[in-house]
Amino acid sequence: MSLGILWQAVGLFAVTNVDDIVILALFFAQGAGHRGTTRNITLGQYLGFAGILAAAAAAAFGATFLPEAAVPYLGLLPLALGVKAAVQAWRDRGRDNGEAPPSRPVRILEVATVTFANGGDNIGVYVPVFATAGLGGMTVYAVVFLVLVAGWVAAGRYFATRPVIARALSRWGHVLLPLVLIGIGVLILVEGL
Repeated sequence: MSLGILWQAVGLFAVTNVDDIVILALFFAQGAGHRGTTRNITLGQYLGFAGILAAAAAAAFGATFLPEAAVPYLGLLPLALGVKAAVQAWRDRGRDNGEAPPSRPVRILEVATVTFANGGDNIGVYVPVFATAGLGGMTVYAVVFLVLVAGWVAAGRYFATRPVIARALSRWGHVLLPLVLIGIGVLILVEGL
């Protein structure tokens, strides 16, 4: 196992989950003052992310049956998702998101559902990466991702307690995500052709 794949996994996780930090921070803000908030968010995040990994791995195994020349075109998935996110960000520009919801207990399945639903772009990005990485590489990516989920939960908690940072992520996360997805899609296309 090369050190390069570890760094690639860390980078891929970070760029595909930047939007998740805002959501995690919002969950922590929502559950402020309630017992079990950190536990419920952590378990929900792991449950939802395990679903994302399972879906991406299953699709990647199916993608391995494609002719090798077709695999780079899987880069069109994150590219399309990035364009879609950019269009949505453009449509939403200028809208006021309002204030954070009032404090209330956070449920594990609620976090898992939001994590999985928010991970559609992750699945689209992970499938071509997993398909080209092979079983060993896919395993490394999955293990690194699952380790980093704990760090992401900690970061979400940290941001929830830093209003200035949370506002900045909320303001610019919608711009960064489309750029990253488009970049990943182009990179997969260019490297594979």
